[in-house]
Amino acid sequence: MNHAKISRFFHALLAVGLIGGSLAAQAQAVDVAAAEALLLSNKCAKCHSVDKKKDGPAYKVTASKYKGKADAEAKLFTHLTTAPTIEIDGVKEEHQKIKAKDDAAVKNLVNYILSR
Repeated sequence: MNHAKISRFFHALLAVGLIGGSLAAQAQAVDVAAAEALLLSNKCAKCHSVDKKKDGPAYKVTASKYKGKADAEAKLFTHLTTAPTIEIDGVKEEHQKIKAKDDAAVKNLVNYILSR
């Protein structure tokens, strides 16, 4: 292979890598306003905040718990959409399901929480 072919090969490889990285970044983009509106409409602030513990964990704590875990989005999505039993001060209760227009809105909320 001559120098020109090698150079074109590496340029093509670099372009593919940059495009792939750009697509991954776009997939993780969070619509903050939409996520915060969904939190507000579901009254999540009653039990949660970004950085302070209330009855439920702060979003920063949740983000830290799931950081680097491949199944983080799936687990949090399930938690927010299935009304699991949780325990607050020794009392078991049902966590409220997120009421949203579609799964994309919930996924955006999941990414919002994980990005805190």
